[in-house]
Formats: sequence, C-alpha cells, structure tokens
Amino acid sequence: MTISQYSADYNELAVALPAYIQQPRLRQLAERMQLELLAATATTAASMSPQATDIAQSARILNTLYQTPIADASILVAITHELRPKILLTRRAVHMNSHAGEVSCAGGRYEIGDGNNVVTALREACEETALPPSKVQIIGQLPIQTSKSGMSVRPIVALIEPDLVLVPELGEISRIFWADFERLITQPTVEYTVQYRTQDQLSEQMATLLTPSWQVDGETVWGLTGRVLASLLETGFDRQLEWYYRIKN
Repeated sequence: MTISQYSADYNELAVALPAYIQQPRLRQLAERMQLELLAATATTAASMSPQATDIAQSARILNTLYQTPIADASILVAITHELRPKILLTRRAVHMNSHAGEVSCAGGRYEIGDGNNVVTALREACEETALPPSKVQIIGQLPIQTSKSGMSVRPIVALIEPDLVLVPELGEISRIFWADFERLITQPTVEYTVQYRTQDQLSEQMATLLTPSWQVDGETVWGLTGRVLASLLETGFDRQLEWYYRIKN
C-alpha cells in the first residue's frame, strides 16, 4: 500500500498474513492480532481471487493501523521470521534523560511527519538499530501502555528477516540483544528490586519496589518493556501475568 505523504522508506509497507507464516506460534499470534483488528471492517470475500483477497486484507490491516489514534510514542516489537524466532531488544544508553540503562524495544516519540504510529515505530527502529523498513512485515498492534513519565506508548508488532546486521546508535542504544520467543511464552518471571525516589512536601526519600521481570541474556527486562511483552503473551497465547509494583516492607 502506498503512503505518498511519507518518505520513500515507508512507501511500501508489507503485512505478514497468517497464511504465509509457517512457524506455528508466529502464525497463531498473527491470526489473533489481525482477527481483532479486522473485526470491525471484515467483509465477505468469497467471490474474490486469493491474490485479491490477500491484497484487500493487507490494505484493511494497514488502514486500521493508520487510523488508530496517535500515541505520544511508538515502539517496534520485532520478531525474527524463522523456525526459532527471537525478539529484538535493546539496552538504552546510561546517559539518556529517561529510562537510562534500561531494557527497551526500539522506538521513540511521534513526530509530525510520521502521520501514524506504524511509521513512528519503524522510523525510530531504523534510527536506533539501522533496521531497514523494507525488511519488516507488520502483524498488528498491542494495547497502549503508559510510561512512568505519563507518555502513551503504542507497541507495533512485526516480523523481520533473520540474520540482519543491526547496529546500535550509541547516542541512544548501548546494546542490541535477543530474547528466545518460544521460551519467553512459558519462562517464569523473577521478582526484581528497584530503588525508587519519592518526594513529599517535607522530604525526599528512597523506596524499594518489587516487580516482576524476565532474565534475558544477562539483562533484566522489567517496567514498560516487561508489560509490553506480558501483553504480547496474553494476546497471542492466553498467558496472564500479574504485573505489579509493591513497596518492600
């Protein structure tokens, strides 16, 4: 589908349709996400050719994503399209003003020229990891999450080609690493301790919070990124995780 108002990098965005996904878990995820997206726009396609049906379905998916209200920021939940899929994760640089040193999905703030959440996620992923938009196939989107600074964040889920050479933009990203997709579906969470600064009218104090996390390749995945992955697992595989923040006694 052509998006003439955007740069050439985003003129041809592809959709990963379940019929063309061989990996069972990825196919199930795509089926569930796209069924929800298309529920309000589904039309009878019995008289259409298979090719025309695919084109029409892809167009409806993209149109629905483009018409979704714009969030303050969007992130790309990128999963490799292969037999043993992996999820792309990054560690933010320690000098960043927000979420410094924390694990994240590639992404960032919406810019006026983006026009929609999908382009924001792809543009930011390209800037942060050199991921070419032409190597991305969109699956769908997850519910909005709210960052600790109050920003609305829209996760866009997509498949990417395996074995891409990705390069961290060191001004923002200190490391690129991968989570085993199928292992994550059943991997237990580990309680993580976070030091949190609180302030009232009289003083500033430090509190100790307990929250779920995953341990992935020596990194701790928690916070907004953890909530996004928990949402992905609930949407695709009915895994319900309690995601909490408790003050340690």
